[in-house]
Amino acid sequence: QGESSSSSLNNDVQQSTEEVILPQTNTCSIEPANVAEALRDADWNKKDESNLVIRNKAMLVAVGYSQQEGIDYDETFAPVTRIEAIRLFLAYAAHKDLTVFQMDVKTTFLNGILKEEVYFGQPSGFVSNQYPDHVYALEKALYGLKQAPRARYDVLSQFLIESGFQKGSI
Repeated sequence: QGESSSSSLNNDVQQSTEEVILPQTNTCSIEPANVAEALRDADWNKKDESNLVIRNKAMLVAVGYSQQEGIDYDETFAPVTRIEAIRLFLAYAAHKDLTVFQMDVKTTFLNGILKEEVYFGQPSGFVSNQYPDHVYALEKALYGLKQAPRARYDVLSQFLIESGFQKGSI
């Protein structure tokens, strides 16, 4: 398959399209070099409170604890809704007999576009046969990055403004 130059590490090191780790979000992709080895090296199970397997699952996370401010990231602040605003909204909805819907975006941090250059080593068990000594240049945030909440907030905020909403202050 062809190579993608959108996330090149330098002029001679490029990721191929099949090596992008999260293809649905254009974050990166890679195929396991050896599936049996990958299954031995990672915990692929999601367990409930009783320690029972509820589904086979794995989540790739970055090691944000090793990031250094000013080098790996600049800004991490992402505002959160105050509980008073939520209570006011729910009280108003109840008073007007409105239906309120709630949703959870399970991959929300994977939509945040990174402003900084962040490089990510190939996960154990998922090392590329074609580029075993290369690293990935992330274009979008991963869980564990210190700037992931801010990157997600910026994308969501921009979408809401483009949809006709306005920022307010309380």
